[in-house]
Amino acid sequence: MAQSAISGDPQDSSDPYARPEQTFPVLHAEMAARIARFGSLETLADGDFIFRRGERAVDFFLVCSGEIAIIDHGDHGEENIVHIHRERQFTGELDLFNDRKILVSGRAVGPAEAIRVQRADFRRLIVAEPDIGEIIMRAFILRRVALMQHQQGAVTLVGPARSADTVRINAFLTRNGYPHRTIDSASDPDAAAFLEGFGLTDADLPVVISEQQILRNPGTHCLADALGVAVAIDQQRLHDVIVVGAGPAGLAAAVYAASEGLDTLIVESTAPGGQAGTSSKIENYLGFPTGISGPALAGRAQVQAQKFGARLAVSRAVTGLDCSDGHFRLMLEDGTLAQGRAVVAATGARYRKLDLPDYARFEGAGVYYAATAMEAQLCADRPVVVVGGGNSAGQAAVFLSRHAAHVHILVRSEGLAATMSSYLIDRITASDAITLHPFSEITALMGESHLERLAWNDRRTGERTEIEAGALFVMIGAQPCSDWLAGCAALDDSGFIITGDGCSPFETSRPGLFAVGDVRSGSVKRVASGVGEGSVVIQAVHRFIERQKIEEMG
Repeated sequence: MAQSAISGDPQDSSDPYARPEQTFPVLHAEMAARIARFGSLETLADGDFIFRRGERAVDFFLVCSGEIAIIDHGDHGEENIVHIHRERQFTGELDLFNDRKILVSGRAVGPAEAIRVQRADFRRLIVAEPDIGEIIMRAFILRRVALMQHQQGAVTLVGPARSADTVRINAFLTRNGYPHRTIDSASDPDAAAFLEGFGLTDADLPVVISEQQILRNPGTHCLADALGVAVAIDQQRLHDVIVVGAGPAGLAAAVYAASEGLDTLIVESTAPGGQAGTSSKIENYLGFPTGISGPALAGRAQVQAQKFGARLAVSRAVTGLDCSDGHFRLMLEDGTLAQGRAVVAATGARYRKLDLPDYARFEGAGVYYAATAMEAQLCADRPVVVVGGGNSAGQAAVFLSRHAAHVHILVRSEGLAATMSSYLIDRITASDAITLHPFSEITALMGESHLERLAWNDRRTGERTEIEAGALFVMIGAQPCSDWLAGCAALDDSGFIITGDGCSPFETSRPGLFAVGDVRSGSVKRVASGVGEGSVVIQAVHRFIERQKIEEMG
C-alpha cells in the first residue's frame, strides 16, 4: 500500500488537514465513555474492513485501541492512506447523514478494538449529546472539504473544459460536493496518454472514470445513479411532508420540519442551493457581516436538515403532482412516485433566456446562468458580459471582476438603482474593471465550438458594439418553476403560485399544498425572505397534518 497521508500545509488555514485538532480530534475519555453507551465493542484483526468504498449507510466507529486506516482508491485500483485513526478518534464524514455511497474505505491496521454505533443510534447520539455532536459535525464538514480540496475519494472527469457537457458534469459534481479531478483534454499535455490508457478517444468525451468504471458523456440522472449520489425513494412510504426544491426556502422548511419530528423528504432536480447556491457571495444575509458564499450557505443548511433526519433525493426532478385524493403523489422523472400528507413547493424560479440566433448552441459553452469559481476559471483574463440589473447580476459582476480582463454589465433600462442594492451599485461604480452600459441589449453571438465574440446595440441610438467575450452571464427576469403543479394549484398570469387562500399565507388553493420562496406569487426575491417563509410555513403544515390524522381516525 502506498502511504501518502497528507498532513496539510501548516501555513494554509483553509486546508482542513492543517487543522488536525478539528478535522481529526481526539475525544476526552469521558466523551468516549458516553459514546460507548450508544454502541457495542468490536474486536478487529489486521486487515479487517469496517466499511468499503461504494457501500451505503455505514456505521460510526470510535477507536478504543489500535489503528484504523482510511483509504482512498485511485482510478487504477491503487490505495492511498488518507488518515490513520488512533485511540479516541472516530471515523466518518458527511455521508453518515445520508444514504449516498461512501467515498473511502476503512481497514484495521494490526489488531484493534472499536465501538460500533449503528446508524439509528448514531442519530440518537448526535441529538442526545450536543457537545459531542458539535465536534463530530465540525469534523465531518472539514473532512468533506479536505476530500474536495485534495481530490480524494474522487472521480476523474476528462473532456474539453469549455464544452457544454463538460461544464454540466463539472457543475453537478461541484454543487453536490462530490470530490473530482478534471483533465482538460484540449490543453492538458498528459490527457492523450491518460485516454489511451483507458482505450478512449476524443469521440467518447467527456467521460467520468470511477474505480475503472467508464461513463461516456453521462446524463445528470445517470451520473447521479452511477456514483451513488442519488438515493432510493420508498414508493410505499407516506411521508409527513415532501419539500420540492432545495433552495434557501426549501432547505429552511426541511430543517424546521425535520427538527420538529416530521418525516421529511426533500426532492431536488439538480443540487442544493437553488440560484443562491451559485452566488459567489451574499453580503446582506443576517448574521454574516463579511458575507457568505451561496454554496457554503447551502451546504450548511443541507447538513443541518440531514442532521435532524430529513432525506435528500437529488437529480430527482418532479414532473407532476396527483392531488386527487387525501394524500399527494409526486411523479418523478425516473418514473418513481413519492407520497406525502403535505407538500411544500419551493422550486423557485429560473432566469429567462435571450431570444437570439445560436443561443441554444452556446448554452453551457460560453453562455451561463451562474458565476462560480468554475465559470470564472473558464473565462479568466478575457472580457465577459453580464446581462441583468438585479442583485445576482451585481454579485456576479463584482466576483468576475477579480478574474476577467473586464466586465461589461448590460441593462435595458437607464441604470441599476431601481433593481439592485445600493452597496452593490457603489462597488460597481467604484471598480475600474466594470463598465455599465444602460439602454443596451445583446443582438448577436459568435464562435465555433464555444462563444468567442458578441455584439449589442444601444436601444436609443442603434449604435452597435462588438467585442471579444470569454462568456455571457444571463441573469434577467424570473420564470417560475411551477409546470409540475398543473391542475393542483392556482397560478397568476406569470405562472407564480397564488397563496393565502387557506388558513396560512403560504397555503395554495389546494389544502395541504403550500408554496414558499421565489415560486410564490408576490414573494420578495431575497435569500433571507425565502428562509423566513420556509421556516414559518411548517407551523401551518403541522396544523394540516394534525387535522388530517384526526379525520382519518374517524
